[in-house]
Amino acid sequence: MSHLFPNYHRSPITFVKAENNSLYDSSGKAYLDFSSGIGVTNLGFHSALVASLSEQVQTLWHTPNLYQNPLQEEVADLLIGERDYLAYFCNSGAESNEAAIKLARKATGKSDIIAFKNSFHGRTFGAMSATGQEKIQKGFGPLLSGFQYASFNDLASVEALISENTAAVMLELVQGESGVHPADKAFIKGLETLCHEQNILLIVDEVQTGMGRTGTLFAFEQYEIEPDIVTLAKGLANGVPVGAMLGRTSLAHAFGPGSHGSTFGGNVLAMSASKATLQILKEPGFLEEASAKGDYLMTQLKDKLQDCVSVFDLRGLGLMVGIETSLELSKVVEQARAGGLILLTAGTNTIRLLPPLTVTSAEIDQAVNVLQKVLA
Repeated sequence: MSHLFPNYHRSPITFVKAENNSLYDSSGKAYLDFSSGIGVTNLGFHSALVASLSEQVQTLWHTPNLYQNPLQEEVADLLIGERDYLAYFCNSGAESNEAAIKLARKATGKSDIIAFKNSFHGRTFGAMSATGQEKIQKGFGPLLSGFQYASFNDLASVEALISENTAAVMLELVQGESGVHPADKAFIKGLETLCHEQNILLIVDEVQTGMGRTGTLFAFEQYEIEPDIVTLAKGLANGVPVGAMLGRTSLAHAFGPGSHGSTFGGNVLAMSASKATLQILKEPGFLEEASAKGDYLMTQLKDKLQDCVSVFDLRGLGLMVGIETSLELSKVVEQARAGGLILLTAGTNTIRLLPPLTVTSAEIDQAVNVLQKVLA
């Protein structure tokens, strides 16, 4: 008898070891991980992270935010660079989105936030209320008030919801959980202009799209915008729990001492892993190479799957790819796993690929060959 709540659907497999971009189960079988632990181990199981964590844990792994933490300053510098942002560190994507909601409301004195249908921002109450999916919210009401849902890639639907009490618009640049749907660039540019004209904050949830996943450190760089608030997590520490919220320095007045906090947020162990991760991501040419790998993956998928009648669409950005299929997703995942490939699903009919940024061309070929056999 298990003493765990049954809130996860667990596959009958236990991983006991990892090397580079592969996982090994208890029988010794190797699996190429094209899930990156749900977009977390963006660098695979990298030796630099092992070294950084091993060194840090020998001296100190936690102090509260009552004291100075130079590692937080170093990680903030690596994240922000020359941008006009400040950083707040927490433990997860949901927490970073909760912080963004609180900051937007307090900074503006307004309560309403426009989010989007089919979005996903987390499972805590504020983040869940911002999530435009009934299946995520069902049974947990009443939800946090003040959230409305526009249609993704439809600027007119946003304009129709704006009122004098609108504090912010909150969105993902690629709706990952609902099927890997990238935003149109014209829509995002128009949304930024609209927010500026209406004095509304623009919150971009980069929990899944950030940390190089789409080919640049932040996906918003490819959309040529500067959000007022950015939320991060998943790949930030390559597997160590951490989240971050970046906000314009003009919002600092709303987050003074005592306004918000986290016991574990930004502790030295998480910051050590974040620093090592960011140093690798910011190595000259690393992200450009990751972007090229994304192009190669999409090219190979289009070539090898063009005759698969079960495949309706291929879409994505960088190394974040969705394959829309008529096949039963659970069977596709199971058959791919039997072939040594770990996949994810999204929405109701989409296979989601989130390979590590360190994936090789040979590993992409290996994964595409498995997918070709399964989807055929």
